[in-house]
Amino acid sequence: MVNEQKKSAAVSRQQQASGDFVRGVFTELRRVTWPTRNEWVSATVLTLGLVIGVGLLTWLLDNFFGWLFAQLHLFNI
Repeated sequence: MVNEQKKSAAVSRQQQASGDFVRGVFTELRRVTWPTRNEWVSATVLTLGLVIGVGLLTWLLDNFFGWLFAQLHLFNI
């Protein structure tokens, strides 16, 4: 009987803690300053531009070093 009461109390505390957590999450989400559509678009364009730029730079460096090592390999034969 005592064990059942302890288990029931533990479950009740867990449910209360879970409910407090969810309420806290919603409270914090209401405080967030969400970006405007223009800010979203600007950030997306910037991100895509940077990804494409870094990809191109990586491709160029890969081709350059591939060519360079191929030239060095020719001289070592």
